[in-house]
Amino acid sequence: MRSSRTPQSTTSLPQSPQDDESSRMRKYLLTMGIRVGCFILMVVITPYWWWTFALGIGAIFLPYIAVVLANVGKDAHAPEAEDPLRALPAPPPAAVPEPPRVITISESGRPGSPS
Repeated sequence: MRSSRTPQSTTSLPQSPQDDESSRMRKYLLTMGIRVGCFILMVVITPYWWWTFALGIGAIFLPYIAVVLANVGKDAHAPEAEDPLRALPAPPPAAVPEPPRVITISESGRPGSPS
């Protein structure tokens, strides 16, 4: 029997590891590119004045900031995965509760093979 309910949404799934890694790598490369720019501008711009020190401080501290930003993943803001058993319809209130018909698959070794 087919249910008239809509299928469960997959938007609650976390970001894939490949997408998360590429996002963090882009952040790191952008920050390190800004650091290289700070270093080049610090050397090239004359006369030396307060901005030379500001660019030098940027060139010194941006690697730390880049590493911290690259190591912050999306896990802290990811929604919790939904329990698939919650998608089962609730039994009618007057009926005797019947256990849900859920197939659970578990992996085990072959009979006779060493574990």
